[in-house]
Amino acid sequence: MLDVLGIDATSEVVYREMLAHPQEGVAELVRRLELTEREVRTALDTLGELALVWHSPEDPQSFHVVDPHLAAEILLARERAELAAQQQRVQEAQAAAVQLKSEFTQEGPKDEVHRLTGVDSVRDYLTALHDKVQDELLTLAPGGAQTEDNLRSSRPIADALLARGVRMRTVYLDSVRNDPPTVAHADWLAERGGRIRTVPALPNRLIICDKKIAIVAVDPDDTSAGAVVLQTAGVVASLYALFENVWQTARPMTEAARPSDGQDLSPQQLEVLRLLSLGHTDDYVAARLGVSGRTARRIATKLMDHLGARSRFQAGLHAAARGLIRP
Repeated sequence: MLDVLGIDATSEVVYREMLAHPQEGVAELVRRLELTEREVRTALDTLGELALVWHSPEDPQSFHVVDPHLAAEILLARERAELAAQQQRVQEAQAAAVQLKSEFTQEGPKDEVHRLTGVDSVRDYLTALHDKVQDELLTLAPGGAQTEDNLRSSRPIADALLARGVRMRTVYLDSVRNDPPTVAHADWLAERGGRIRTVPALPNRLIICDKKIAIVAVDPDDTSAGAVVLQTAGVVASLYALFENVWQTARPMTEAARPSDGQDLSPQQLEVLRLLSLGHTDDYVAARLGVSGRTARRIATKLMDHLGARSRFQAGLHAAARGLIRP
């Protein structure tokens, strides 16, 4: 019956027996359920991963079984976390699909899709585009802290756009909150009417102009590789929906990090747990969060200690089982 919540039949039988006879050990479970010792211990390992049983601190050979009311909440939280992770993967898949289509779409007669090769080509196009913006400019800006030169050079353009009444919304990574120049730039934009939010991770660099033109980086890990300009209405609408989805889950730059469910974990830490639960490496986590590899390793180590996990992957699984991971 509990298979819909991720518990196999043998583990369910063992769990129910432990609820009925909480003082029984492995030997008693083997005898009463007519299972092999290996089957019982495998079931106990599964229940342990789900945080439904754990070793008694007084006797390592004894186990404590979680009350069924709490167990139900743990299992439901785990399912909700998996659903949230699936929603996040859908967002990333949507962005990847658009990128893949753009890379292999030939330029049409109306220039609905074309490729910008190299950094200079992208900068020239954006400079010309800024003069044409009328209503709104949206940006997803992964990569972590911006260089002071880039921030300084972007100010005249941003100032001119905001003075014309153009609405500007930008989403940075949470990691920029630790970079004083980027924070100062965000404050400068906010004073002039720009709106800044942050999220733990972003799928790709994206700029959308007036819901008509979208510029997407060809390589999320190397913006110097160039970008693709998209003007097909359906594609731009899909990317606009992606931006709005990210914007709704982001938090304003002026808003402090919120603990989750009393666990005192920041959104950035929760994103690390989600990535670890998917088996990603520290280097991948660092790239997604816009931080150094050393910082990513330090965050992962602290999370392992916090969750009592023996590995990074196990920390992610424990977080999912406890319902800590959120979109």
